[in-house]
Formats: sequence, C-alpha cells, structure tokens
Amino acid sequence: MPYYYGGYGDFLANNIYFLLLIPVMILSLWAQVQVSGSFDKYSRVSNRRRLTGAQAAEAVLRANGVYDVSITSTRGKLTDHYDPRDNTIYLSQAVYSSATVAAVGVAAHEAGHAVQYAVGYAPVRLRSAIVPVTNLGSRCSMILLLIGLLFYSQSLFLVGILLFSLTTFFQLVTLPVEFNASRRALETIEGRNLLDHEELTGARKVLRAAALTYVAALLMSALQLLRYVLIFLGRNGGRDGHRGGGRG
Repeated sequence: MPYYYGGYGDFLANNIYFLLLIPVMILSLWAQVQVSGSFDKYSRVSNRRRLTGAQAAEAVLRANGVYDVSITSTRGKLTDHYDPRDNTIYLSQAVYSSATVAAVGVAAHEAGHAVQYAVGYAPVRLRSAIVPVTNLGSRCSMILLLIGLLFYSQSLFLVGILLFSLTTFFQLVTLPVEFNASRRALETIEGRNLLDHEELTGARKVLRAAALTYVAALLMSALQLLRYVLIFLGRNGGRDGHRGGGRG
C-alpha cells in the first residue's frame, strides 16, 4: 500500500502560498507598470545636451577606462542588454539613437554591466559561473517535481526542489548585479555631467523602477520554492504519521 501523500501538508502549503502570492503579484504588476510608465514618461523628455543612448553608453565606458566594448542597435522595446559573450551592448532603437533622459539612463545602466565585467566585479562573475547549472535546474526541476508528485517519490521531489532552488539563487545573485550597474551608471552620469540635476532625477526613477522588477522576480521565485518545501515537509509528516498509525 503506498504511503499517504497530500492531505494537510498540501493544504497548508497551498494556503500559505496563495496568501503570500497576492502581495507579491501586486508588487510584480506594480513594478511592470512603473517600468513602462517611467520609461514612456522620460522617453518624451529630451536631455539638454542632446546626448543619445549610444553616446551615453560610450561616455560611461570611457569614464571607467573601458575601450573594447561594441555598442549596437537591436529591435524591440526595453530589449537593452549587455552580452559578455561577444562583449557588446545591445540598445533598443528607442534608446540607441534617442536623446532622451530615459535613453541615457538605460544605456548607462547597460554600460555599467560592461564595466562590471571589465573590472571583475565578484557578483557578476558568480552569476556568470552559475548560468550553466541554473539553466539545467530551470529545464529539469519542473519535470522532476511533477514526476515526484505523480509517482509518490519524495526523493525525486527533493531533487526537483534542489534544482529549482538554483533558479532562486540566481535571482538572488542578480539583485546586487543590477543595483551596482545602476549605481555605476548614475555616479558616472552625475560625475561627468551627462545630465543636469533634474534630468538625473528622471533617470534615477527609470532605473529604480527597473530594479523593482528584479525584486519581484526574486520574491516570486522564493515563494514558489517555499511552496515546494512546505509540500515536501508536509508529505513527509503525513507519511510518518501513516506509518506510525499502521504500527499501533
């Protein structure tokens, strides 16, 4: 006869999960609205120096002694990123050639990532190192969790939890990387007078809104991990209780 799975353990895990899910989802939605709203608002505000996003990124790189990074345009909205594999900053068309406050802020942030790699910033090196195992965890965790649930295998379920925890850890490591890139960007913008005081406030708002999305992603991942852990612990308790009851 198979051990008893489910019951109060699953009930408790699901109730705690959905209770905490509501504020996390609200934060996530609010962060997305803030990012889109802030970017759209300050994309309509031209900076007084008429500095484009591409020029701002180059200025941040030069100010930090980095000269070997390429800057190019890419399609899409808010698709801006730095790719360490080819040492290139990819800026969306709305950022690359636009002389707006938002364009300068976003481009400088991506340049901040390039500077991190150039100086060997520890958290970004750690994040790069765990990318392969994180990808493995992302691909395999849900499969093992599902198999563990369907076939009553706590061992497979535990392995699934451990693999899923890698994605949560990746989200955790991402936070200091993103915050530091924004700090480097804003310090250079201010130090090199790329934007005036009022414009700098706008750029800071854009980057703070973007940072919130990473906080929300971490909370969502941590909450999902907590749910799996509670299910695992609850089912272990249910199994042990069933064994004890059978021996009485």
